[in-house]
Amino acid sequence: MPPESSLDDEPTSDTLVLPASPAGGGWLVELDGADGADEAETFEVPAGRALVLGSGRHADVRVRDRSVSSRHCTLALVDGGVRVEDLGSTNGLHVGAARLASALLAEEGATFVIGRTTVTLRRRCDEREPALPRIPGLVGSSPAMRRVAAEILRHARSRQSVLLQGESGTGKDVVARALHALSGRTGELVPLNVGAFPDSLADAELFGHRRGAYTGAVSSRAGAFETAHQGTLFLDEVAELSPAAQVKLLRVVEDGAVRPIGGSQPVQVDVRIISASWAPLETRVREGRFRVDLYHRLSTVTITLPPLRQRKSDLPALCRVLLERLSTDVGDKHLSGAALARLLEHAWPGNVRELSAVLYRAGMAAPGSEILAAHVTLPEPPAERRALERASPGRAEALLVENRGNVSAAAKAAGVPRSTFRSWLARTRAGAQNRPEMLSPPLPGETQGTTASRVRASAEGDAPSRSAVTK
Repeated sequence: MPPESSLDDEPTSDTLVLPASPAGGGWLVELDGADGADEAETFEVPAGRALVLGSGRHADVRVRDRSVSSRHCTLALVDGGVRVEDLGSTNGLHVGAARLASALLAEEGATFVIGRTTVTLRRRCDEREPALPRIPGLVGSSPAMRRVAAEILRHARSRQSVLLQGESGTGKDVVARALHALSGRTGELVPLNVGAFPDSLADAELFGHRRGAYTGAVSSRAGAFETAHQGTLFLDEVAELSPAAQVKLLRVVEDGAVRPIGGSQPVQVDVRIISASWAPLETRVREGRFRVDLYHRLSTVTITLPPLRQRKSDLPALCRVLLERLSTDVGDKHLSGAALARLLEHAWPGNVRELSAVLYRAGMAAPGSEILAAHVTLPEPPAERRALERASPGRAEALLVENRGNVSAAAKAAGVPRSTFRSWLARTRAGAQNRPEMLSPPLPGETQGTTASRVRASAEGDAPSRSAVTK
């Protein structure tokens, strides 16, 4: 097999030494190969002799990857870690974006790539972790994801509320679906982005209405709680609930009954609530922006999802799954070793959602079935993240002005979905209609009299039209 590109042909240095971790215990090596196995293969690096990794029958550890040479590299215990040396393989040994002749791996979680197989270094534990049943939708066997899987299995059949915490793009919706699928509940899973609707629609969305309740209510409509009866209600972006909506939600959680708009009697509901938030709810409680009593009701069980940068050994399996999902658009594609090594080097601030976008672009750029390193375009490293307090409904107008009326850019700066940011603008507009001093300063070329028009236009689209900004 020929080398993939001239950029990766020659080793960039003889040896790479990674930072040392505390001494103690042996080392395990985890193989996540190109064969698509659900579980990574793990073996211990013995003392006193080197192990040969390769695809041939004379290798000590057989790697089921056709892009791995028959005798690809050796692993040996040395003072301070594990030394890996390339044996003149065709596709090389990659650490990050560099092709190396050898490397000294001395840190828990350190990775290198041979062929299309990722090799991860782990500290050996005295107690072997038991194998976990497969969790629907969950991808990865890293220690962080094994902890998440164990939490899902422990609490899936409980009726207690679950709070999912994690950065945007970490898969909170996947965990919510898994909890429901394993719960044994006969009702359906009802997802609801509670940060995307204004206070005026909260009652209708959560509790529904009866026919004739208001003008235009020509038929009855069940709310989210009634729809999720004997099932699960997934409240996404729960940190963005307004104070008024928090009070209404608390009442239902405590009483187990809803009163639809226009209804004369409460309706009993049997609903398990799973909430999700990218913002730490404990911080919101301390700041007085989230009710402490509702927080305790929703967080009986809290599961924190790790960001992708903390579980990079799961990246090969994630790439396989995502490329399979994208195959309708990009065709059947797989990553070369150099491309996979390039992905492992990235910090992934957007987590799995960002990874999916990168793979789509790479798949479309690759003319053949193999995605090379040259086809992988990664975003520039982000500037230092803005403080979390910038992301709040009260800051929506200021962020909109800073981004010259572009809702998409302002939502990105706030670190929230665009639908959530639009609901913030709607709330701000409702509160500012009778208080002109609450309106933001005019944009360049805009008069104060057109500011309110811009707020209305921005709440409905990505950017105000020129007629809304200039006269």
